Amino acid sequence: MNIISNILYWISTGLLVPVIVLLIFFFIRAIILIGTFFGQYLQVKKHSESFYARIVKLTPATLDSFSEALPEKSDTVVTAYAKKIIASHDNHARIDLLLSEYEIEADKELSTSKVLTKMGPILGLMGTLIPMGPALVGLATGDIASMAYNMQVAFATTVVGLVVSAIGFLTQQVKERWAVKNITMLEYLAEVVKLSDSKTDNQ
Repeated sequence: MNIISNILYWISTGLLVPVIVLLIFFFIRAIILIGTFFGQYLQVKKHSESFYARIVKLTPATLDSFSEALPEKSDTVVTAYAKKIIASHDNHARIDLLLSEYEIEADKELSTSKVLTKMGPILGLMGTLIPMGPALVGLATGDIASMAYNMQVAFATTVVGLVVSAIGFLTQQVKERWAVKNITMLEYLAEVVKLSDSKTDNQ
């Protein structure tokens, strides 16, 4: 039994360095995410709100003018898919495919935030529990300095893990709202395009 316990102890203590390295990596990734998220926020404020205002007023009669108002060089993913949907007005199956493709793209955009949200607490908890073993050993042997060091590592990893998770969670919530709003606009555009194409066929 002691051999098994020692093996588990060696494995757990050996994982401390990889856990700390991964925490540092994800913390750096979270800081980078904040910068890219701020840029995306400015882009959404600049382009998506005006795009949404035009979508709300869109009818089959104004579809041509709406299409002409779209920039030739797509500045956002949603604008690019809007142009593809309008270009596929004679192929309703492709329009449905484009909507599904956009949902996949939106999910990819959320992947980093989702990973940070889940991995932050996992690594933080591992980084908390692993040093507790050596800390208890230090307490039992009277090595207060060793115990204090390990407790310091435990608390530090917890804090870093929670910060990483918080950044991931907040950015994920906002990006999910953006994605839902965009897919709603594209679905409405798709229905208008289909309706316009149906009227053209009837004529």
